[in-house]
Amino acid sequence: MSRLSDLLAQVERSDPALAADLRSEVKALSERRQFGLNFERHQPEAVELPGRPVRRGDKVRALPPRGSTSRGDSRIWLVLRVAGEVATLALDEERTEVPVADLVVVAEYRDPIYPGLRSTGRVERGAADDPFHTVINAENFHALEALLYTHEGKVDAIYIDPPYNTGAKDWKYNNDYVDGDDDYRHSKWLAFMERRLKLAQRLLNPDNSVLIVTIDEKEYLRLGLLLQQTFPEGRITMVSSSINSAGATRKGSFARAAEYLYFVMLGTSRPAPLPLEGEWNAVKTDNKLDIYWSRLIRSGADSARHDSPNQFYPIFIGQGADGPEFYGVGDAHFGDRGDLEVPRGEVAIWPLRRDGSEGRWRISAQALRSLISEGHVRIGAWRAEATTIYYLKQGESAKVAGGDFAVTGRRSDGSVITDASNYVARFVPTDIWRITSHDAGNSGSRLIDRLLGGRKFPFPKSLYAVEDALRFFVSDKPNAVVLDFFSGSGTTVHAVMRLNKQDGGRRQCISVTNNEVSADEQKKLREQGLRPGDPEWERWGICDYITKPRIRAAITGRTPDGDPIKGDYKFTDEFPMSDGFTANAEFFTLTYEAPRTIAHHKSFEAIAPLLWLKAGATGRRIDRATDTFEVADTYGVLFSVDAAGDFLAELVDHEGARMAFIVTDDERAFQMVCADLPDHVEPVRLYESYLASFTMGTQA
Repeated sequence: MSRLSDLLAQVERSDPALAADLRSEVKALSERRQFGLNFERHQPEAVELPGRPVRRGDKVRALPPRGSTSRGDSRIWLVLRVAGEVATLALDEERTEVPVADLVVVAEYRDPIYPGLRSTGRVERGAADDPFHTVINAENFHALEALLYTHEGKVDAIYIDPPYNTGAKDWKYNNDYVDGDDDYRHSKWLAFMERRLKLAQRLLNPDNSVLIVTIDEKEYLRLGLLLQQTFPEGRITMVSSSINSAGATRKGSFARAAEYLYFVMLGTSRPAPLPLEGEWNAVKTDNKLDIYWSRLIRSGADSARHDSPNQFYPIFIGQGADGPEFYGVGDAHFGDRGDLEVPRGEVAIWPLRRDGSEGRWRISAQALRSLISEGHVRIGAWRAEATTIYYLKQGESAKVAGGDFAVTGRRSDGSVITDASNYVARFVPTDIWRITSHDAGNSGSRLIDRLLGGRKFPFPKSLYAVEDALRFFVSDKPNAVVLDFFSGSGTTVHAVMRLNKQDGGRRQCISVTNNEVSADEQKKLREQGLRPGDPEWERWGICDYITKPRIRAAITGRTPDGDPIKGDYKFTDEFPMSDGFTANAEFFTLTYEAPRTIAHHKSFEAIAPLLWLKAGATGRRIDRATDTFEVADTYGVLFSVDAAGDFLAELVDHEGARMAFIVTDDERAFQMVCADLPDHVEPVRLYESYLASFTMGTQA
């Protein structure tokens, strides 16, 4: 605006009246309300990190006394020093001393973090070279920041089921549950979602990927606008899906039976036609019986001769010994059709509409000649000049060329005779889904009950609903990376494992959830004198009590008590749940490291899982530093550039290696190693790349 003010000042010297008018218009523009979604973005957001050691320079909160259910001191203090078991804190001019045991470290979202991962267990039933599904116990904003280092621009699909903001304490903002009577409830939810969606945008492959978000009517309008503003380059479709055929009764309103799915498609992403049957409603049964021949004459809008004069031409046919035959296709005719001389024994077929007026063909004369030679044009029942001509549109023609419809012979006109006995129709359904398998009760709550031996989780998604939504976008991507950063009970990774079983795929799922304890359970635990971070508290959290046991049970086929899971999977792939899956999974907790220890090569074990994830989460992981180098299945780490020769010699013949992490502070040494790396190996400098990624800040 300063430049504009200078220009107005120049105008004012020569034409004060014009300058006044321009100032008035500028003022009106500056006061105009932005079109689209408007909400408060300055709401503070921070997360408590129970269990994280208190260090000098940390931000902390003082916890309420054990046994208390009060919220306690919500202010954020700065740690000046830690002496023994006591920390000295500062807030503006105020100073105080508090026992370290009564403090919890706080990370604000404007602060850079330096994440690590600590393994908390794994399940291995897949092959040694099968990729691992990973589950990260973390605040999802910080987990997304960590994943930007490992997967920026590499994720093929994101499926999320965020909190619906019902007002029934179903989510927290700034470490406090959001109630239905909070005047800023919607604004907080939008700020919360926008921060995460901006990071998700950077994780998605811009050339071909999809974001799928489920929501109900409380926020679907705002979410739709937020998605449009966050993904202006995306193509957005909303699907209505029945998840409860009986409907959930709501006082004074209609019973709720549906939820909504937003599909944000980036680049060339689009739903793939699939062989869907049964309740999927857009099936055309006539396509299942035989190939579909379309009328060559155009109908509807723009179907008159003058709409496309080049597509008004004669087709010459006649009766041969075995039936009607094509004799030729004339060029575009611009005069009176009565002036055309028709060869003896032939009939000229013109594109005449039912009312006798002149129309036009759907394709050019040249294109028609090509299709006739391929046998993809057919003469209908003989009626002389009124005979109808049919042809195969591009999709149907491709079915013949691709072998979906086997060619068993040809008619007298040269058109193909096809066999449809082995054909399965593939299609993209409508945007209204009413599918029995998507019922959240039978395929969600009851399924978890079987897997976990009676443990409960509120409002889980139907396993088959998630599976179906993903299938449209990853059916042709057997190595897809799928992310869910509101993973809850772990339905998405379960769905990905089913998809892999159905077609032998090697898709990976990264699931992010926290270890939050429900509001009702928290009150009971606090009354018992427990706090977040205590083992007796953490065992009831979502990740430890539901997510990890559910994924372990799905893979092994056994409940947490060791009993075989009862019942069968249904629908697309039916088999006993006790069979489990041939899959690998590892569980992690996000840690918060000090940048100085990273830079001084003292925290390699903390960031080792991130390097493994960055290289594909496949095979052996390099967990400890050595004096020289280490090479695993998909990557290697050069700890000393003095060993570069042997390191490079080992990588040359290692076809499975994708990345080489080179530990050095010397840019010239790094470039020298890079110059001799095989073309299929991507170099990454440690710890410069890691520190730069987070020091510069990844906050959306």
